[in-house]
Amino acid sequence: MNINEKGLLIVLSDPFGTEKATVINEILARSDNYSLSVSYTTREPKDGEIDGVDYNFVSADEFLKLVEDGEMLEYTYRHGNYYGTPLKNIIAQLEDGINVILDVSVNSASNVKALYPDAVLVLLLPPDSSYLDEGGRSPETAPPAEEVENTPHDTERALEYYRDFDYVVIVDDALADEAALSITSIADSEKHKIIRNLHIPQEFLQN
Repeated sequence: MNINEKGLLIVLSDPFGTEKATVINEILARSDNYSLSVSYTTREPKDGEIDGVDYNFVSADEFLKLVEDGEMLEYTYRHGNYYGTPLKNIIAQLEDGINVILDVSVNSASNVKALYPDAVLVLLLPPDSSYLDEGGRSPETAPPAEEVENTPHDTERALEYYRDFDYVVIVDDALADEAALSITSIADSEKHKIIRNLHIPQEFLQN
């Protein structure tokens, strides 16, 4: 009799550019039971970005063909480019018991939840709004400008999605390891939820 061994789809959204990359790297370093899904995009690579590592960079025609073929879990169009989450590799890893991390925007996170209700949505926020004024993100881990909502209008819009998330984690730049521990603890708790282990009573009675 075992706890459900299927992997979790853990969706991280970081609308204000906290040290998300550092947090994700910390999670991956803690356990080989986690994997980061690499999204597809039609935007041009930034300096230092590696195809297949940071993103899968494709043309608009290639991207739309993937959508047409049902190869995307979800996709969105913003700032003149497409961004999408590949489906097949994620499903295969989940079946193998790997916890798959998705790094997507807040509206894409809601789309993932609608299509895959078992997904666990985690919103990453900075300690307070002064972080936005101070430009708190480090150059090494800062996301491209078009992927950060940092105007007052965008801030309010991003927080409109707050109730769509299952958990919120506050990310202090100096304590990214604590944020990573919070996320892995969330995953551990989720694995033990009754709704994910409805097979146990029958197995218990059979033994």
